[in-house]
Amino acid sequence: MTRRSRAARAATVKTAVAVVAAAVVVLGGAAPAQADTVRDYEYWLGDYGFTTAWSTTQGKGVTVAIIDTGVNGNVTELRGVVKGGTDVSGLGSPDGQTPVGDPDESAHGTMVASLLAGRGTGEGNGVIGVAPEADLLTVSVAFGQDTGAAKSNDEQIAEGVKWAVDNGADVINMSLTRNTRDWPESWDDAFTYAFEHDVVVVAAAGNRGSGTTEVGAPATIPGVLAVAGVDKEKNASLDASSQGITLGVAAPSEDLVGVRPDGRVAIWSGTSGAAPLVSGLVALVRAEYPDLDAANVINRVIQTADPNGHEVPSPLYGYGLIDPVTALEADVEAVDANPLGSLGEWITIHRRATSSTPTPEATEQEIVPIADPPPPADEGTATMLPTPWTMAYITVPLSLVAGFGTLAALLGIGAIRHTRRTVRTRDH
Repeated sequence: MTRRSRAARAATVKTAVAVVAAAVVVLGGAAPAQADTVRDYEYWLGDYGFTTAWSTTQGKGVTVAIIDTGVNGNVTELRGVVKGGTDVSGLGSPDGQTPVGDPDESAHGTMVASLLAGRGTGEGNGVIGVAPEADLLTVSVAFGQDTGAAKSNDEQIAEGVKWAVDNGADVINMSLTRNTRDWPESWDDAFTYAFEHDVVVVAAAGNRGSGTTEVGAPATIPGVLAVAGVDKEKNASLDASSQGITLGVAAPSEDLVGVRPDGRVAIWSGTSGAAPLVSGLVALVRAEYPDLDAANVINRVIQTADPNGHEVPSPLYGYGLIDPVTALEADVEAVDANPLGSLGEWITIHRRATSSTPTPEATEQEIVPIADPPPPADEGTATMLPTPWTMAYITVPLSLVAGFGTLAALLGIGAIRHTRRTVRTRDH
């Protein structure tokens, strides 16, 4: 298959791309003594049927590329999982396993990886991913402006997508957003290259709680499987999900568990975490149906999703909540094209490829790890110890409730005693 060629690229105005950053509470080291607790936090494994789906497949033989801040393959849960990598920022290590960026954001890629393909730390211990036998590739990117990277965010993403395709990715996970619905022409080439090579691209929708009110690229690109987030009750997450007409499916995005590059376990929220759950499901489907092309893999995932009482497609849930067991077992009619649209057709219409009319200048936008609600202060301590966040949102409110409850009880007791004294006086 040949790639489209371009004679010239439009001038750009400098902005940047961001990962879908997460609200994080660090639990501490993933020591065996904590392991059962850590595994118990992974409610989505049972609630969504992943543990049942594992009796069919665990994703063996499928390779997922994570384009993010870098994945540290030396943490226990990810040893032997990362099969290759690169750094497109010029700031990391050649293998893509050195986290890049601000310390508060550089853990992002490793946490995403652990949710997708973590192996745990032993029988029933540690964080295990939804596709625990899938292999990973890592592409480290420097997100935001003024990173010191020689290439723009847009250029890094385009290069990262092509590298992932050339190095055997069956699935690409992108827990990042451009914060705009549009994207640069360099992404036309990169994503077309991925689609032509039968790669499924999964992207996070973004999070309302951090100001991303509507879905941004790459989740707006036709053919990309865009992921919305829901809470534990399977309702659209107020803070940890954006809305839009390009959504494909929804997955858990609150109270997730991930492993940081230092091996500590963290609870976090955001569609950054929902995306790898869907990428993991895609890996399970590709492992079980190796002859299905990307279009039919995506179709199987969205057609077997649970509408959860909503009309589909919905701007909050897409086609519904992911259903791993049904995705692996149901009879799904084959399709001839990607049900989420054609990037090629979009380019023909919107880039005016067959017209002599000049194409409007592209705008380069900051790409970020999808920004989630502000994280509590991380002092490196276990959550059992009081922190400013727990004091503000847990300890103080509970103390006030307890105080008012005690006051009400005392007033009630006083009223009863007063009534009794009054009755006795009348009796005498």
